[in-house]
Amino acid sequence: MSMQRCCPEVALYDRDLTSEAALFKALADPARVAILATLARADQEVCVCDFTAGLGLNQSTVSHHLKLLKDAGLVDSVRRGTWGYYSLAPGARARLDAALASVLPVEVFA
Repeated sequence: MSMQRCCPEVALYDRDLTSEAALFKALADPARVAILATLARADQEVCVCDFTAGLGLNQSTVSHHLKLLKDAGLVDSVRRGTWGYYSLAPGARARLDAALASVLPVEVFA
């Protein structure tokens, strides 16, 4: 039995948005957004200890957030001894811009 419609049917956007969803999911936490914003404004690599102190989170939680951002291709890291240093991945802004544009095309807002 079909449900009565209130309006004409609209075709659902059917492009695969898996990669876009993965990027948005990586940003779906205030701490991860703060980490990304910090890295975008940093003149040099940022030590994980700075995030631990600044976010008020323990080291394992910060490391988890950084791993999710790294897996999404938004941050890069290098180890020096026992410490990890992080930077914004090359092309992170372009990837986020492209993901947003695929969901909300500029023409819609013109």
